[in-house]
Amino acid sequence: MSASYLTNPAVFLIQTLFGLYITLVAIRFLLQWARADFYNPISQFVVKLTSPVLRPLRQVIPGYAGMDLAALVLAWLLKSVELGLLVTVLGLNVSIFGALGWAVPAVIQLFINIFLFGILIRVILSWVNPDPYNPAVALLTRLTDPIMRPAQRMIQPIGGIDLSPMAVIIGLVLLEMLLIPPLKWLVGSPF
Repeated sequence: MSASYLTNPAVFLIQTLFGLYITLVAIRFLLQWARADFYNPISQFVVKLTSPVLRPLRQVIPGYAGMDLAALVLAWLLKSVELGLLVTVLGLNVSIFGALGWAVPAVIQLFINIFLFGILIRVILSWVNPDPYNPAVALLTRLTDPIMRPAQRMIQPIGGIDLSPMAVIIGLVLLEMLLIPPLKWLVGSPF
């Protein structure tokens, strides 16, 4: 058996477990940023899973202007640990401490992807006309509204079809293409 026999499953587990939790922490940050309803059952789920780790961190890192900076720092630290573990498991010949810098573009990319998938899900849901009082629909709308509203004001529906989600998706993909590669190059990311 080759060395990758255990390496590939280890990389998969690290990326999956860390990725899921980091995404939850990022969503928690975005929910507070978007002033989402924290009595929503989905918000409560996110809060219950992230609070045990965030509570002690909040004593050191206060919020600012209604933003949960502790959640943002936690996402960055967890991404740094994930990338450091990946470097170790893959046996890359780079400093593990570089993971602190590599995590910055990775977290920014995560936030962009959360918005991309949120808008895509919102578009697909609009085709089936879901119950607007559904907790998932209400939360998704609240989360994506801050970036959708400016585009909806600029682009009026044409023949009853709202093209603003397409404009926002194109803008987000362009932002990712123009912002992430230079950031990765700047921090010397091997990923």
